[in-house]
Amino acid sequence: MTEHAPDEQAPSASQSYGARLADLAARDPERPALICDDAVWTRADFDRRANRLARSYAELGLSQGDRATVGLGNGLEFFAACLAIWRVGAVPNPISARLPENERRAILERAAPRLLIGVEAGDGVGIPSVPAGFEPAADVSDAPLPDRIAPNERAMASGGSTGLPKLIVAANPAVYDPGFASAVFQAKRAVLVPGPLYHAAPWSSAWQGLFAGCTVVVMRRFDAEHTLALIERHHIDRMGVVPTMLHRIWRLPEETRNRYDTSSLEFVMTGGAPCPAWLMRSFIDWWGADVMNEAFGPSERIGGTFITGREWLEHPGSVGRPVGGATLRIQRTDGSECAPGEMGEIYMLPAGGPGSTYRYVGAEAQQSADGFESVGDMGYVDADGYLYLGDRKSDMILCAGRNIYPAEVEAALCAHPAVRSCAVIGLPDDDLGQSIHAIIEVEDKAAAPEEAELQSWLGDQLVHYKVPRSYEFTAEPLRDEAGKVRRVALREARIAKH
Repeated sequence: MTEHAPDEQAPSASQSYGARLADLAARDPERPALICDDAVWTRADFDRRANRLARSYAELGLSQGDRATVGLGNGLEFFAACLAIWRVGAVPNPISARLPENERRAILERAAPRLLIGVEAGDGVGIPSVPAGFEPAADVSDAPLPDRIAPNERAMASGGSTGLPKLIVAANPAVYDPGFASAVFQAKRAVLVPGPLYHAAPWSSAWQGLFAGCTVVVMRRFDAEHTLALIERHHIDRMGVVPTMLHRIWRLPEETRNRYDTSSLEFVMTGGAPCPAWLMRSFIDWWGADVMNEAFGPSERIGGTFITGREWLEHPGSVGRPVGGATLRIQRTDGSECAPGEMGEIYMLPAGGPGSTYRYVGAEAQQSADGFESVGDMGYVDADGYLYLGDRKSDMILCAGRNIYPAEVEAALCAHPAVRSCAVIGLPDDDLGQSIHAIIEVEDKAAAPEEAELQSWLGDQLVHYKVPRSYEFTAEPLRDEAGKVRRVALREARIAKH
């Protein structure tokens, strides 16, 4: 890839997302904007494709303020679709392209989109749809469109505490202000995006890189060695990863890791799950304390923390102190504030106050009387105000940076005719953070279904990463008379045993 210097005359005023990228295309049309595999789109390519798609989407009924569900995998087409949605003045609702039908339909019920992109038409009765690979008619113009501002940047899907999906609708409109752009996501030359674009951190990393005038290199799916090859090939200076990715890179043979030139890296941020201290230290030793960083914060943007590699060496294991004007406190179950070093539930308050960063569709926020909010994370702060994460308050399983809700997996398992009851828990895993383990209650252990049968059963109902990796069978009751199951006790017993 040819290196390009950053734009030196970037406008200082706020612009709609559509206008920002149109302005960049006008100033340097042949500069690479997006790269995926061997495909390269210049800024002009990106701009024209989005304009044509926007006109086609509008013809299908998408208009200002509507939502459009985007079920496309990582690739250039995803970016063109989202930019086109913004140029109509509508709101993207990105979802996994690999969701099973029942889960996808549950999200669509909450999103109520006016257009489906890359989603089967049958999933949304009466909703217009375009398939993956859609191309507008040849006579559709690629000329500039009237400037429109979507009322919300995005409407991301997430699981609820009951396993039912919810939407996290961002409060901010689709407007880019270079004076307030997050330094966490701003690349200088090129940013590598190895994670799924329907997740908050990869989404922000990619779009903020584009708005900053940089080249975005997106991977269709993560591969450890290919990541190193892309860093070398495209002189990547910024990258966001989850700890599982770091772990898989580190587990490559040393001669493989050292085969690639990664000296262009200036900023690597890990998040999405706590990074094991040994792994963070290993990468600090390899890539340097000035390169490695860690962050914590929910997709709701109610607050977050950040720590540099140099700070981390002084506070090993920490995910940093609050950033962005947010306030953080640790609470006991009675609502009182924990002392330094005492584990409790993490509550945060954004700088703009309660409700200033998002709203739920399909769920209710967990707020304290004074507006502080929790999404169920546990942790403690040290005397210097640095946060250390603990287990989740809920039974959520954090696997490879993804939130897995046991109730959803259990519901699918319990639909199997041989399953009397079940409990799904997360067990420690050096690679994934937590591995999904299913305890199956059956009438007769001798007649228990084969694991392969359960894998096939769940594969038709759940996205692949929610399918358990291990199973055990029992004839003992898993739930009490009230139908409650103590997942924490089940998990602790298995950890102690193994």
